[in-house]
Amino acid sequence: MLLLALSLAAAPVCIARVHDGDTVRLCSGERIRIEDIDAPELFRSERCSPAAKRRLEGSPNPPWCDYTKGERARDALALFLAKGPVKLQRTGTDRYGRTLARLSVNGVDAGRYLISRGLAHRWR
Repeated sequence: MLLLALSLAAAPVCIARVHDGDTVRLCSGERIRIEDIDAPELFRSERCSPAAKRRLEGSPNPPWCDYTKGERARDALALFLAKGPVKLQRTGTDRYGRTLARLSVNGVDAGRYLISRGLAHRWR
């Protein structure tokens, strides 16, 4: 029981790079997708290709192709994560092999922070 509790606890991590408003890479190389949010895509995102837009039309999470807002989300996430030690709580993996996790700084959840600023919305 103690091991389970320890594995679910948020652990401090080193962020190497913020890829976009909902994905970061750790210094270890691990790719992290912030759980339960969707941020706007960046320019040249495959999700915003004409084929992907047609394929995802009508889905609960169609592509959000506001490139200016995508850059703002990425930059806001980077600034947020730079404010203090980043804690990570892994929750699973997505279909692309990225680790799904919650990130927080000083007790504030990164996903909620972005949503509160209109730079992300809840993943449906």
